[in-house]
Amino acid sequence: MKKMFIGFLIIIAILVIVVVAYLQLPLFGANPTGERLAKIQTSLHYKNGKFQNLSDTPMLTSDKSVIRATFDMFWEADKNIKPKSPIPSIKTDLNTLPKNKDYFVWLGHSSYLLHLNQKTYLIDPVLVSAMPLPFGGKPFKGADIYTPQDMPKVDYLIITHDHYDHLDYDTIKAMKDRIGQVITGLGNGEHFERWGFSPNQLIELDWYQAIKLGELNITALPTRHSSGRALKQNQTLWASFMLQVGNKTIYIGGDSGYDVFFKDIAKQFPNIDVAIMENGQYDKDWVNIHFLPNDFIQAVKDLNPKKLLAVHNGKFVLAKHAWNEPMALLSQSAQQENLPLFTPKIGEVFYLDDNPNFEKWWEGVG
Repeated sequence: MKKMFIGFLIIIAILVIVVVAYLQLPLFGANPTGERLAKIQTSLHYKNGKFQNLSDTPMLTSDKSVIRATFDMFWEADKNIKPKSPIPSIKTDLNTLPKNKDYFVWLGHSSYLLHLNQKTYLIDPVLVSAMPLPFGGKPFKGADIYTPQDMPKVDYLIITHDHYDHLDYDTIKAMKDRIGQVITGLGNGEHFERWGFSPNQLIELDWYQAIKLGELNITALPTRHSSGRALKQNQTLWASFMLQVGNKTIYIGGDSGYDVFFKDIAKQFPNIDVAIMENGQYDKDWVNIHFLPNDFIQAVKDLNPKKLLAVHNGKFVLAKHAWNEPMALLSQSAQQENLPLFTPKIGEVFYLDDNPNFEKWWEGVG
């Protein structure tokens, strides 16, 4: 019995050593230190050793434990959690698109390319994996048509927060020499410096902080969410961004649950041309940090954009609803509520000055 107990302790010790060693890999990034941490500690949104949402935001909103909620993800998932056939998509050559037009190209989930006033923006590119483990986190067939090698040189990389389905180390590593400046929330620069980026490339903003870069005015705005790539959570700031460039105002939503600040954003920016918002990977167990369908509609109504694009769906399994439920429900609500929804498929170019009728790409997929 004593030998069995000692053997068990040895196995536990080995597992702990393996986990600790694995967490030292570059893909986990790094928590802020030094001058960066000192600056973070002056933020009104950093309290008790971590960033806080504007409203009290428990991560779990049911009486379930974290273990039970995780268990339910695997065992109570919808039978159509994954598509049985490839997602409809178009492999556009992103290097040959016109330089004199403003456009949006969705790359699946929350990754997309924006071209505005002859500058190229890449948002939350996850083109390899949405998880830090060698298994899982892979995209659906058809949603996997773009790789880091397909991306053009980008003037601005915008990262809304550091979760793995928004910040993919393998994508960033492969694209490092094609990225101009990185714009993100406070603290996230520590990840990029560990990955070889120059401090001069990094622009880290607090909520409601704005900066002018040539013709671009960009303002960091709140979301209701969280951050973290390893054990210590909420050491970096999650954010949405308002881009004002040329004659357009573009809202980049980031992950969020509903809160009253959407009305405040609309007051500050009453003429939003395009809102690109996260629709999907929701659950009643975490309603505070991801919109349920009705909350998404309310946020859109608050912002009142002239055009609406919905992302954060159609590529990965990160919740237990059917893979196509977010777009099916949103499409119905858009018709009922007269929302200006546009639905390009992955890789389909949406010229922002046009008003095309896109197909319902999520229908007819097994």
